[in-house]
Amino acid sequence: MISRSSKRFTVSGRAAVWFLTGMLFLGLGLPARAQSEGDNSQRGLEGAWRLQLTVRDCDTLQPIRTFPAVFTFAKGGTATLITAGQLPSLATTGLGAWRHAHGHNYSAVTDAFVFSPAGVWIQTHRLTRAIEVSIDGDAFTDTVALEIFDTNGNVIVTGCATSVASRLE
Repeated sequence: MISRSSKRFTVSGRAAVWFLTGMLFLGLGLPARAQSEGDNSQRGLEGAWRLQLTVRDCDTLQPIRTFPAVFTFAKGGTATLITAGQLPSLATTGLGAWRHAHGHNYSAVTDAFVFSPAGVWIQTHRLTRAIEVSIDGDAFTDTVALEIFDTNGNVIVTGCATSVASRLE
């Protein structure tokens, strides 16, 4: 019953026994679903992924160039990106965050610092992704918005890309 003065819900001992008995009865009537360790659909985006990233002309969506990348989405929402799209001697690993949007949809943002051949920091590349994981959890596709910032934080270039990915295991 609901107490008007305290606005808390209380259950008598007999009602609690009936409630628990009913829940136990309903639980026994449900079929058990086994999940294998390989059931990737339950992991969502979490894990390591092998990507094929295609840089596109933002107006026509025509491909400009394609290269591989590896993305890791860690439990807790951190993300790490390595790519063959930049010389490793001129750019840092992309680091960032990801979150679940709804259903099989996620978003992620990563930043990487870019340097001149002389070792001077010249830009920051930010990739913002809208990701859709397949129903079986073994693949995803995404759209990517690129922003390149100068060392003062001003956007100097924008770009577009798409990726197809498969779970790396």
